[in-house]
Amino acid sequence: MENYIGYFKALRESKGLTLREVERQTEVSNAYLSQLESGKIKQPSPLTLHKLSEIYGVGYDILMEKVGYPPLKKKVAEINRDKSSIALRVGSITEDEEVELLNYLKFMRSRKK
Repeated sequence: MENYIGYFKALRESKGLTLREVERQTEVSNAYLSQLESGKIKQPSPLTLHKLSEIYGVGYDILMEKVGYPPLKKKVAEINRDKSSIALRVGSITEDEEVELLNYLKFMRSRKK
Protein backbone atom coordinates (compact mmCIF):
# COMPACT_ATOMS: atom_id res chain seq x y z
CA MET A 1 0.00 0.00 0.00
CA GLU A 2 1.53 3.30 -1.07
CA ASN A 3 -1.10 5.84 -0.09
CA TYR A 4 1.17 7.05 2.71
CA ILE A 5 4.01 8.33 0.50
CA GLY A 6 4.69 11.88 1.62
CA TYR A 7 2.60 11.47 4.77
CA PHE A 8 5.41 10.52 7.14
CA LYS A 9 7.65 13.28 5.82
CA ALA A 10 4.86 15.82 6.21
CA LEU A 11 4.26 14.64 9.78
CA ARG A 12 7.94 14.94 10.63
CA GLU A 13 8.32 18.34 9.04
CA SER A 14 5.13 19.66 10.66
CA LYS A 15 6.84 18.98 14.00
CA GLY A 16 10.00 20.74 12.79
CA LEU A 17 12.10 17.60 13.17
CA THR A 18 15.00 16.34 11.09
CA LEU A 19 15.54 12.67 10.28
CA ARG A 20 18.45 12.63 12.73
CA GLU A 21 16.29 14.07 15.54
CA VAL A 22 13.62 11.44 14.95
CA GLU A 23 16.35 8.78 14.90
CA ARG A 24 17.69 9.95 18.27
CA GLN A 25 14.24 10.00 19.87
CA THR A 26 12.95 6.72 18.44
CA GLU A 27 16.11 4.65 17.82
CA VAL A 28 14.85 4.03 14.27
CA SER A 29 17.72 4.68 11.83
CA ASN A 30 17.48 7.77 9.65
CA ALA A 31 18.13 5.59 6.58
CA TYR A 32 15.07 3.49 7.45
CA LEU A 33 13.02 6.64 8.10
CA SER A 34 14.08 8.08 4.76
CA GLN A 35 13.05 4.87 2.99
CA LEU A 36 9.72 4.92 4.83
CA GLU A 37 9.10 8.50 3.76
CA SER A 38 9.89 7.70 0.12
CA GLY A 39 7.73 4.56 0.05
CA LYS A 40 10.60 2.06 -0.28
CA ILE A 41 9.55 0.44 2.99
CA LYS A 42 6.21 -1.11 2.11
CA GLN A 43 4.98 -2.18 5.53
CA PRO A 44 6.92 -0.97 8.57
CA SER A 45 6.73 -2.95 11.77
CA PRO A 46 4.04 -2.12 14.33
CA LEU A 47 6.82 -1.32 16.83
CA THR A 48 8.29 1.29 14.49
CA LEU A 49 4.85 2.77 13.89
CA HIS A 50 4.22 2.92 17.63
CA LYS A 51 7.46 4.85 18.18
CA LEU A 52 6.60 7.25 15.37
CA SER A 53 3.04 7.75 16.62
CA GLU A 54 4.40 8.95 19.94
CA ILE A 55 6.89 11.43 18.52
CA TYR A 56 4.54 12.73 15.81
CA GLY A 57 1.51 12.92 18.09
CA VAL A 58 -0.62 10.82 15.76
CA GLY A 59 -2.73 7.85 16.78
CA TYR A 60 -1.01 4.51 16.45
CA ASP A 61 -4.16 3.11 14.87
CA ILE A 62 -4.05 5.82 12.21
CA LEU A 63 -0.48 4.98 11.23
CA MET A 64 -1.26 1.26 11.22
CA GLU A 65 -4.17 1.76 8.83
CA LYS A 66 -2.19 4.24 6.72
CA VAL A 67 0.37 1.55 5.79
CA GLY A 68 -2.19 -1.18 5.22
CA TYR A 69 -2.66 -3.02 8.51
CA PRO A 70 -6.25 -3.94 9.37
CA PRO A 71 -8.11 -1.38 11.50
CA LEU A 72 -7.69 -1.78 15.24
CA LYS A 73 -10.71 -2.02 17.50
CA LYS A 74 -11.17 1.27 19.29
CA LYS A 75 -11.64 1.76 22.98
CA VAL A 76 -14.26 4.18 24.30
CA ALA A 77 -11.62 6.78 25.22
CA GLU A 78 -10.20 6.69 21.70
CA ILE A 79 -13.64 7.06 20.17
CA ASN A 80 -14.27 10.13 22.33
CA ARG A 81 -10.90 11.55 21.28
CA ASP A 82 -11.82 11.01 17.64
CA LYS A 83 -15.00 13.05 18.11
CA SER A 84 -12.85 16.16 18.39
CA SER A 85 -10.69 15.31 15.37
CA ILE A 86 -10.19 17.82 12.61
CA ALA A 87 -12.14 15.64 10.18
CA LEU A 88 -15.29 16.19 12.21
CA ARG A 89 -14.74 19.93 12.18
CA VAL A 90 -13.93 20.32 8.48
CA GLY A 91 -15.47 17.19 6.96
CA SER A 92 -13.69 14.24 5.45
CA ILE A 93 -10.44 14.96 3.64
CA THR A 94 -8.44 13.07 1.05
CA GLU A 95 -4.96 11.67 1.59
CA ASP A 96 -3.52 14.48 -0.56
CA GLU A 97 -5.42 17.13 1.42
CA GLU A 98 -4.09 15.67 4.67
CA VAL A 99 -0.49 15.94 3.44
CA GLU A 100 -1.13 19.50 2.24
CA LEU A 101 -2.63 20.44 5.62
CA LEU A 102 0.45 19.05 7.36
CA ASN A 103 2.69 21.04 5.03
CA TYR A 104 0.69 24.19 5.73
CA LEU A 105 0.94 23.53 9.46
CA LYS A 106 4.72 23.26 9.08
CA PHE A 107 4.71 26.62 7.28
CA MET A 108 2.57 28.28 9.96
CA ARG A 109 4.74 26.95 12.76
CA SER A 110 7.92 28.13 11.02
CA ARG A 111 6.53 31.68 10.94
CA LYS A 112 6.10 31.63 14.73
CA LYS A 113 9.79 30.91 15.37
